[in-house]
Amino acid sequence: MTRVSGGAPLGSAPLGSAPLTAHGSAPAPLLRRIMLQGRYETITMLRNGEQLILAIILPLLAMVGLTVTPLLDGLGSSRINVAVPGILALCAMSTAFTGQGIATGFDRRYGVLRFLSTTPLGRTGLIAGKILAVLAVLFLQVLIVSAVALVLGWQPNPAGWLPGMLILVLGAACFTALGLLVAGTVRPEATLAITNLLWILLGALGGIVIPSERLPALSQAVVHFLPSGSLGQALRDAFLYGSVNVAAVFVLLLWTAIAGGAAIRWFKWN
Repeated sequence: MTRVSGGAPLGSAPLGSAPLTAHGSAPAPLLRRIMLQGRYETITMLRNGEQLILAIILPLLAMVGLTVTPLLDGLGSSRINVAVPGILALCAMSTAFTGQGIATGFDRRYGVLRFLSTTPLGRTGLIAGKILAVLAVLFLQVLIVSAVALVLGWQPNPAGWLPGMLILVLGAACFTALGLLVAGTVRPEATLAITNLLWILLGALGGIVIPSERLPALSQAVVHFLPSGSLGQALRDAFLYGSVNVAAVFVLLLWTAIAGGAAIRWFKWN
């Protein structure tokens, strides 16, 4: 390799600097790479019609349905006040678990994950970009659902906004970990079936939209130990009463740690 007199080989990076690309230029800083990947993932999710139906349309339809039916009567000051926290929780599960799980599963199938993990973005940057995309889409979901809910008469407890948003982010982290665990360990077709089936089951019987008091006895016995039931109840306590359900938050943290550790251990990149 050619050397400059008294210097390093031409084409090599100075000691302590970023590695050079094939064109002799250093890659963008890691934070910028993550932001660009997050932007790409966000745009991809928003351009997908099926994703939009799952992330926006179905939660809004569920909210209107709960508002015009007597299913939630007697659980709070109004139907809409009880319904909205569960719908926000459903939004988190839709985007972080079902949407991101399916997208990651098919990215893995077509070799996208394996390719990107070998670029300067790396595996850490790739995962961080996906998390950023989930948070960006969730932010839009919260804005849309809150706007429609306020028109329908939603009156959240002002003291519940800060803990509610923090709990919602924790729920998104939990379901992202679960989605990556499924997407990284089974075939994409199985990921599609599992995530959609669990979305239906947890949405209907997992305590995320309908409080445990209105569920069958068998569901009531286990719903508080599920991430869906914990997230739904924690958000209802926050927005209805301005309080933090410590037990529900602990369950969410436990699920996040277990699912995240399992995804790190068993995730397959190809």
